[in-house]
Amino acid sequence: MRTDLDSNAPGVLTGIKVLDFTHIFSGPQTTQILGDLGADVIKVERVDGGDPARRYGQGVDDEGMGGSFVALNRNKRSIAVDVASDDGREIVRRLVAECDVLVQNFKTGQMARWGLDYDTVHELNPRIVYCSISGFGSEGPLAKRAANDLVIQAYSGLLSFTGEPGGGPVRVGTAVADLTAGTNAALGILAALFQRERTGLGQEITTSMLEGMVSMMNYFFVDYWLKGIVPQPLGTANRLGIPNQAFPTADGWIVISNANEPMWVRCCEALGIAELAHDPRFDSLAHRYEHTSELVEAVTEATRRLRTEEALRRLGAASVSCGPINDLPTVADDPQLDALGMFFDVPVGAGTERVVGSAFSLRDAPLVARRGVPEVGQHTDEVLDEIGYDEERIARLRREGIIG
Repeated sequence: MRTDLDSNAPGVLTGIKVLDFTHIFSGPQTTQILGDLGADVIKVERVDGGDPARRYGQGVDDEGMGGSFVALNRNKRSIAVDVASDDGREIVRRLVAECDVLVQNFKTGQMARWGLDYDTVHELNPRIVYCSISGFGSEGPLAKRAANDLVIQAYSGLLSFTGEPGGGPVRVGTAVADLTAGTNAALGILAALFQRERTGLGQEITTSMLEGMVSMMNYFFVDYWLKGIVPQPLGTANRLGIPNQAFPTADGWIVISNANEPMWVRCCEALGIAELAHDPRFDSLAHRYEHTSELVEAVTEATRRLRTEEALRRLGAASVSCGPINDLPTVADDPQLDALGMFFDVPVGAGTERVVGSAFSLRDAPLVARRGVPEVGQHTDEVLDEIGYDEERIARLRREGIIG
């Protein structure tokens, strides 16, 4: 991904206008993906402070801009509108008439209270693609229940098998439920836009954090239905091979991910414990599972004798799947990610901040950072001018607190 602060730089979604009623994590993930692809994203924020994520996290700067917000809100224009007011809703209705996509992640029922539910919006603009992201889904007994990432990690069953054996649940460190839902929503929107090319009509898309998390655990559910296997906490290990987990070295940690019997033999040879490969306790996958604790102890003894770099060199030379456990500063300076263009700077306020780019690339339509991260209401006048509001009317709406 590259930085090119030219709002006219072409993209796959150039010409697509997105009305963004999202906040916090899941929805902003969706609309940032669309923005990176070239869509004109108009983020609708509250007049009194904007998206609450602007003030989230430990990285809030002097201007009140949090790292969580900066990470998910490039390539967007911001307007501040009191949607609860009649004049505010009129602004939104005019925007709806001109937009291709509307995305929202409010608690179920909120958009309807503003007169912005799918049926109403569809009447105003039959071509619009309307996407709703919720915590528990659009149907069912919990449809109106609010949720956040931790709640969904717990409810989905994920926390039942995180952490170390015998220990308590361990939260997945990133907002995995939020970001998965946001990515799924973007996928659904792209599919609906493609379908619109055939039918001429938009449609409603619904997804949720809960559905996203359950879909990420699909093979665990299938194992349960096929064989009654209930996943348990295994630390960094899993049931797809052994050894397949983190091991300490003389100066840090590495992971070894053994995939098959030949690799197990090469692993033992590389670590100077070749005899273990033919030990009756460890000479097959079934036997290794029966003697897991003894195997882990033996491999740990071998890795502790080596520095991380040497352990990885030996294992890599033997074509054993392995890697270091890097901390975030190490990853931030990683030459592989630098070669992929994964990190770059975007304007934020009066300065710039480093952000993480998209996780895919298009050869013939590069993903571009066309805009920086907006201040609350930075583009209100610009957007209202585009839909026919003159300076006098804009000034009146600002005096009355309808816009910011």
